[in-house]
Amino acid sequence: MIVGVDEAGKGSVLGPMVIAAVGCNEMDDLKSLGVADSKKLSKESRERLNGLIREKYNFSIVVRTALEIDTLRQTMTMNEIVARAHAEALDGLSCRLAYLDACDVNEKRYGETVKSFAKSECSIIARHKADALFPVVSAASIIAKVERDHLILDLAAEYGEIGSGYPSDPVTITFLENYIKTHDKPPQIARLSWETVKQMMDRRDQRSLLDF
Repeated sequence: MIVGVDEAGKGSVLGPMVIAAVGCNEMDDLKSLGVADSKKLSKESRERLNGLIREKYNFSIVVRTALEIDTLRQTMTMNEIVARAHAEALDGLSCRLAYLDACDVNEKRYGETVKSFAKSECSIIARHKADALFPVVSAASIIAKVERDHLILDLAAEYGEIGSGYPSDPVTITFLENYIKTHDKPPQIARLSWETVKQMMDRRDQRSLLDF
C-alpha cells in the first residue's frame, strides 16, 4: 500500500492540529476521484471527497490539542511535534511507500526524521507542497482539513464565533482579545506558547500596570 500524510492547523493559534494518513494501492486510484490540494477546493468539494475517501480507502487520524502542543513545545520544536505526529499517523496503516508534506526546509532531513520516529518499516519521500504533487497526499490533506473544520465548529458551539483559528483571521484575533479582556486569561483552546497570545497577554499586563 502507498500512504500519503498531511496535516491541517499547524500554524493555528486556536484549536487542534489534525494529521491524516490515507492509503491506496495505486496513485491513479485517488486521482480518478478528482482529489487536489484541500486549500484549492471548495468546502462542498472537500466534504464530498472526504466522504468518498473515507468510504473507499484506509485512513488514520491523529489529533494534537492546543494544550498538548503547548506541553510538547516545552521539550521540542514544532517541526519535531509534526514529525512525530506524521509518524504516528503513518503507523496507523501498513505500507511499503509513504509520501509526506515536508515541514522542514530540508526535505530529505524531514523524511529521515519521520522515519526515525515511525515504528513501521517503509520508504519515505518528503516533498514541499506534496499535497499538490501526489494524489495520495492530496487525499490526506482533505481528510485532515475536513476533520479539523468539524472540530473547530464544535469549539465554536461552545465558545461562540472563533473564526478559522489562524492568526491571520480577524475574527479569531477579535475573539482572543475579547476573551482575554473578559476573563483575564486566554481560553483553554488557545496555544499559549504562540507569540500571538504572548503579545496579547503582555499588552494586558501593561494595561494593568497603568491602571495600578
